[in-house]
Amino acid sequence: MVSAALLTRARRLSKSARSIHWRLAVFGITVTASLLLWGCSNADTGPKVTTAEIDEVTNRALENLVFIEGSTFMLGDVGVLKGRPYTVLDDNNKPPVKVSLDNYSISKYETTWGDFMVYLRDVNRARDYTIEAGFDWARILPTTANDDPLSPNYYKKPVRSPNYQEAEGYCAWLAEKTGHPFALPTEAQWEFAARNRGQDVPYATNDGTMKNDTYLQRPDRYVDPSMPPSGNALSHSYLKKERRPVGSYPPSPVGLYDMTGNVAEWTQDWYDEDAYEHIQPKNPQGPTEPVDPKKPEKVVRDWAGRGDHFGGEDTVFVRGGATLDAKNGFRCVVNQGTPVE
Repeated sequence: MVSAALLTRARRLSKSARSIHWRLAVFGITVTASLLLWGCSNADTGPKVTTAEIDEVTNRALENLVFIEGSTFMLGDVGVLKGRPYTVLDDNNKPPVKVSLDNYSISKYETTWGDFMVYLRDVNRARDYTIEAGFDWARILPTTANDDPLSPNYYKKPVRSPNYQEAEGYCAWLAEKTGHPFALPTEAQWEFAARNRGQDVPYATNDGTMKNDTYLQRPDRYVDPSMPPSGNALSHSYLKKERRPVGSYPPSPVGLYDMTGNVAEWTQDWYDEDAYEHIQPKNPQGPTEPVDPKKPEKVVRDWAGRGDHFGGEDTVFVRGGATLDAKNGFRCVVNQGTPVE
């Protein structure tokens, strides 16, 4: 016969085993639930964009296009032809070269925070550019949009794309959504439009001169985002992230805004300081690949938008290269020969 002591011990072992089994089961459920929640958290890219929001952005993109009739013009610093170059510290835009462009349309405005964020949300990458995702730039300027006119992220202010790829991606997204061939402008398209179809003008303003807004020109403690615009353009240090809403100043004669000032703008050309020495004469698109594969750079135009004046040089002729992770503004073009209806 089994003793009472042995039966008691057996019951205790059985109870202990059941307790361990139950704890392991609960632990397993907890781990599984945690993994599921972690996966859901990582997959979450914010509220799903609505069809109405996409339609609003794409319709606005089509409505804001300005048709540019192509022609032949001198690309580069045409001042040298008269013995008075506009840019004296750089030779990467000299001598000017004759090129021809087909018709195209270009956005009258720089892309805004509001429109750009609809794109990022639609492609599920809005959260890729957060502090939590390791995007340190977000500590300086968050990648977001809001309704506060006093904020650098006000939805009507020009976006600083977190990198070149997203600027290019935004234009490709518009092409996919609208069926029209949207793309970033080539360097030649950008300059031709900024110069009112290739005219000899140094600034893409209403009258070809630059009257810099006094906004941001004072010590930080006196900067008031609510003060109305003055002058006809805004150029200030790229270190200061505040800018004006797009369209705050008078348009150029062809109807374009902020091609001088506000933010610098990406183009699709690979940067080559000697590009004009071997540029294609018809619809030039720059080098076919980076000059330095270890440090690929794209052409950025409108150095007045950066606020880096190279000793006062901030004309439409200034060109520079930026690495693909630089933060610049942009606008898109539509490469078709007739106006977009």
